[in-house]
Order: sequence, then structure tokens, then C-alpha cells
Amino acid sequence: MRAFFTVMAWLALTTPAHADTTADDLRTAAEQAVRTQYGTAGSRVVIMPTRLNPRLHFAACPHALQTHLPMRQGIPSRVAVAVSCSGAPGWSIQVPVQMQVFHNVLVTSHPMARGDIPGPGDVHSEERDVARLGYGYIESLDQILGHSLGRPLIAGVVLEPGDFNGRETVHSGEEVELVAQVDGIEVRTHGMALDGGDTGARLRVRNDNSGRIINGVVIGEGQVKALP
Repeated sequence: MRAFFTVMAWLALTTPAHADTTADDLRTAAEQAVRTQYGTAGSRVVIMPTRLNPRLHFAACPHALQTHLPMRQGIPSRVAVAVSCSGAPGWSIQVPVQMQVFHNVLVTSHPMARGDIPGPGDVHSEERDVARLGYGYIESLDQILGHSLGRPLIAGVVLEPGDFNGRETVHSGEEVELVAQVDGIEVRTHGMALDGGDTGARLRVRNDNSGRIINGVVIGEGQVKALP
């Protein structure tokens, strides 16, 4: 019997006890989930400290804590992460995480007017907190190639998708081919576009031969069909 109690005492000292899950454990799991979700290539995630009740304890979890983030568009500045332990004993809690996600975006280098098409000399890249850019942002000029501004912009503002009109296949002031139907015969001549627009847009063209202003519709790059 004495030998039995000696063995039990030895097991009690050498077998690790599972500690309760603490507030720090919950916060660490939630923050790691946020970094994994939003720490994409080129992004820098900064977690803002969120205080949890230090007396918050849950039963020990026999395996790694599970996390789940809500599905949503864009990048929020605050998110509630579900941290849970499945099995027995099972439990789940919502852990709030406040964050900043810094990413390089395009910013205007000088004031720009409505109708301008931004080029390399008009914008530059800056690191901004995209979690606060609720209307989106532009990362490279390739995303807005050929698109003109739909409103004027001051210097130092982030380019947003809503700032732009559709892509212009015909630009104001450029030489275009003017196509017209005359008695069933297609006639082609040249003129200068007085407006810009994408395929399907209506605009005005000055005929090079007659000097007349013709109303037309864009049918392709550098091509305008005269309206009857």
C-alpha cells in the first residue's frame, strides 16, 4: 500500500496540469487570426491594444484554440473574432480586435482637374491605413489605365475608384476617323474629337474637310460614327 501511494505522488508531480484559458490566451489567438487574415503581401498590420477582463477564465482546451472571422467586404478597423474550443468542455467567446492595415496606395502629387488622366508624374505611392479608406483605393496606374477623373482633386488625396469615369477610347483633342453612311455608302474621313469617351459614348467631332461640328458615337479606339 505504501508503494501505491508513492507511485501516485510521483505521477501528480510529473503529469502537467492543463491551465485554464486566460484573457491573454484569447487575445493572442484573436490577434493572430487578424494578422493571418489581413497581413497580405505588402501590408503591415498594427494591432491596437484591447483590454479584456483579466479575471476572464475558461476551462482548459485540450487542443489549439479555433478562431473565426466574419465574412465582410473591405478591411474594417475593428472586428470581432470568435475564439472557441470544440469538444468537452466546449465554449466560445467574441474577442474584439482594433487594427490598422497599412498598404501602399496612389496619392495625388498636385491638384488635378476633372477630365485629367493621371500619369506617372501626377501621382506617387504612400503608405496609408486602408482600414479607414471606406471608398476603396488605387494601388497602381494599371488599374486606371485610360480612365479620366470625374471630379477635381487637390494634392495629397488618395485616389479612389469612384473618382474616375469610364475608360476613354477617344480623347478630347485627338485625331479620329469619322465614319458616316450616305445613301447606303460608307464614307470615311478624319476630324478632331472635341470630347472624350468610351465605346458607346456620344461626343462631338470637327470635320477636317468642312469644319462642321458633327455629333457622333464612339465605335472603337480612335473611331467615331456620325449620327444622322
